[in-house]
Amino acid sequence: MTGKVWQSSPAAAAANRRAVKALLRHFSPARRHLIPMLQAVQARLGFIPAEAMLEVAGFSSIPAVEIYEVVTFYNQFRRNPPGRHSVRVCLGTACHMLGGYIALDAWQRRLEIESGETTPDREFDLDRVACVGCCTLAPVSVVDDATVARCDPTRVDGLLLGFEQAANARKPRDAAA
Repeated sequence: MTGKVWQSSPAAAAANRRAVKALLRHFSPARRHLIPMLQAVQARLGFIPAEAMLEVAGFSSIPAVEIYEVVTFYNQFRRNPPGRHSVRVCLGTACHMLGGYIALDAWQRRLEIESGETTPDREFDLDRVACVGCCTLAPVSVVDDATVARCDPTRVDGLLLGFEQAANARKPRDAAA
C-alpha cells in the first residue's frame, strides 16, 4: 500500500487492543503461531491496525518491525479497514492491455485514495487484483460482488453516481421541506 495509513480513533484503538488481547489468549506466544494470530486478528477486526500489531508483538516477544514485515509481505493481510463497498480493479494481461490502469486511475481520482486504501468515511476500499477471469470483458472492475465489464472513467462516474443516489434515498427527508 502506498499513501495514507489508517489511524484508529483513540476509542477505536483501545477497543481494538482489548479485542486482540482476548483473541491472543487462545494462542501460544510461539513464533510459529504468528500467521494464525494475525489471521484471527483480521477475522475479528476486518484488518490489522497498528495497535493490533503492537499487541501481537508484545504477546509473542517478536519485534514490532517483524510483525509489520509479515503484515506488509502477505497480500492476505489488510492494514486498512474494509469499506462498505469494495472495488477491485483487474490488472491481468487483457485488462492491462485494454485500459485497466485507466480504470484504476479513474477510481483513485474519484475516491481520492490510492490502491490499498479506504476512504475516510469507510464507504469504499480500493485494491488492484491480478486477474478475475473475465478477459473477454476487459477492462474489468469488481464492485462488491458485481463484475463491471469494459470499465472506463465514464462507467466509474456512473457507478459512483448510483451509489450517491442510493445513499441520498436512504437519508430521512427533512420535515420542513
